[in-house]
Amino acid sequence: MSKRDLKKYLNELNKTQLEEQLVEMYDKFKDVKVYYDFVFNPNENKLVQEAKFKISNEYFPIKGKKAKMRRSVAQKYIKHFISLGVDVFMIADIMLYTIEIAQAYSSEKVIKQELFFKSMLTSFQQAVSFLIENGILDEFKSRVEALKEEAIQQNWVNQYEFSAIVERFEY
Repeated sequence: MSKRDLKKYLNELNKTQLEEQLVEMYDKFKDVKVYYDFVFNPNENKLVQEAKFKISNEYFPIKGKKAKMRRSVAQKYIKHFISLGVDVFMIADIMLYTIEIAQAYSSEKVIKQELFFKSMLTSFQQAVSFLIENGILDEFKSRVEALKEEAIQQNWVNQYEFSAIVERFEY
């Protein structure tokens, strides 16, 4: 069904029928419930704190002994926040926090998996792109610079790529 057909269908319904359909969708589809829960109670700070907790738990687990270091956990939150329309500053904060917590972990433990470094570089590239696209790079420049410096300090295998990304927007 096209958007035009949907609009035509919705125009044919009266207010009570529309309300019934929305309530039914709210009960039936989790995404609709999440969306409306957020729209009517947009506690973005709480959502961000929950996400940060789960992301840090990937590297510094409260239960269990071994860190899972899954980038996908953070990516899932970022994608979800974007779809909900969470403030771009908060999304950027989560993006950078993900790399910061990974760097904190790698400063304590030796990481041999090259995939870890590759995924952190991808996260860094995506974060910088997001900052540029939303015109908020200046507000986060010091954190971006600190991430690059930490990659150099820890002698990450892809430290030069981190530097190259930062050098592109410095000039």
